[in-house]
Amino acid sequence: MARQPLADEAPHILVVDDDDRIRSLLSRFLSTNGYRVSTADTAAEARARMAGLVFDMIILDVMMPGESGITFAKGLRQTSAIPILMLTARAEIEDRLAGLSTGVDDYLTKPFDPRELLLRVSSILRRTAAPPPVKPESEPESVRFGPYTYHLSRGELRLGEEHQRLTEREREILRVLAAANGETVPREALAEQGSASNERTIDVQINRLRRKIEEDPGNPIHLQTVRGVGYRLVVER
Repeated sequence: MARQPLADEAPHILVVDDDDRIRSLLSRFLSTNGYRVSTADTAAEARARMAGLVFDMIILDVMMPGESGITFAKGLRQTSAIPILMLTARAEIEDRLAGLSTGVDDYLTKPFDPRELLLRVSSILRRTAAPPPVKPESEPESVRFGPYTYHLSRGELRLGEEHQRLTEREREILRVLAAANGETVPREALAEQGSASNERTIDVQINRLRRKIEEDPGNPIHLQTVRGVGYRLVVER
């Protein structure tokens, strides 16, 4: 029987494991159950794939040549909240705690039943799914946050009467955040705006925007992170 084509909205999972058999097994099993799958056999290859694609989840092996899964997950957590299911042949509690301490979402010991993995993947994606962007009944003409005013239609940011320079990408991001009128906007919704459709670049662009509108960019009060979901612009109502 021919495999049915995947739906456009099918979650895309990155499987990172140096074992060819595990990668092949998971790729076939997850694809059969409605997921898009890409694979990598090292942390370096995983980074290269993530540089060009947006994934909904990572299934990550602990023991790999070169950089370990734990080190990779720890570094990834500094810039991304992407769900991670960690796989390992180690069952000791210390190893489990080491994995969970990096911020991964779940932990599965090899050998595992593919059906159990499928249930865990489904549970993690359900639990971490971002809410849809809030669509206000009418987009405000302008919003105020702290000493700033942003005019949505003109894409203009002012500090009092002084015009603040923005890049085109910063203007797009600020318009989407301002239109949400204080509600949280998922990261993937921001990534869909403009040509650079990559969630990883959003974090960099948000940090650049914060340097322009925050007194202390490391402790933002206007452009806030909502952990595991996205960002919100705290506007005056």
